[in-house]
Amino acid sequence: MLRLRRDRYAHPGVAADIAEAVRIGGRLSCLSLLVAIGIFVHRSSGLHVQLAPDASRVRTPGSARTRLHWSAPSLVAAPLHAAAFEDVVRHAVRCQTPRAALATLDSLIHHGLLTQGQLVDVFGGLPQRYARLLALVDAAAESGPETFMRLILKAMGVRYETQVRIEGVGRVDFVIDGWLIIECDSREFHEGWHAQVEDRRRDLAAAARGFVTIRPLAADFMDRPDVVRAAVMDVLVALGSRGKCGRRS
Repeated sequence: MLRLRRDRYAHPGVAADIAEAVRIGGRLSCLSLLVAIGIFVHRSSGLHVQLAPDASRVRTPGSARTRLHWSAPSLVAAPLHAAAFEDVVRHAVRCQTPRAALATLDSLIHHGLLTQGQLVDVFGGLPQRYARLLALVDAAAESGPETFMRLILKAMGVRYETQVRIEGVGRVDFVIDGWLIIECDSREFHEGWHAQVEDRRRDLAAAARGFVTIRPLAADFMDRPDVVRAAVMDVLVALGSRGKCGRRS
């Protein structure tokens, strides 16, 4: 067994982030815990540790990038090594930009780790300025890039559908104005030649049915939304009249 601090011991195979959080005197939380369980996080650098306001004998973090969340823990029972899940989500909302936080919330709801009612309770413990995010949460988003793309389309004010099933093509991420398909490609699901072959076949099948397909990079959705917004608008302007006459319409 490893002695992490007084009265805290762990199996030698314990995850390094957990061991460090307990050694410091707190619990693993925020983006660090969400990444560990497979929830989408836009950017995560450094360890996130929850510490009670009255925590004593706190040890110096091993890295200058460690983020200490000094917050009173929820009344919900939590293990000694990880923060209560409500606290984890609240920390994650406050630690990210609004768009990134919304992508994380969509992922939590989509994977069934929070219900809509539980999410309302989570926001009850956040400052009022975060309340507007709650109305934008959408469990239909299957990936972080989809959330970022949905926000771009909302800002554009265009008419769109999500997760549309097209005969002979399958399900696509977005359809704008009934004819423009936007697929949110990410490295996780579109890496390798086999995936590219399948995508091209789907695009050809969609074209035969009067659709136009574009595939912006996930990195651009998240880091260069203005570029993606301008590109989509250019396509709508250039091909809009043709699209309205397509078979989809």
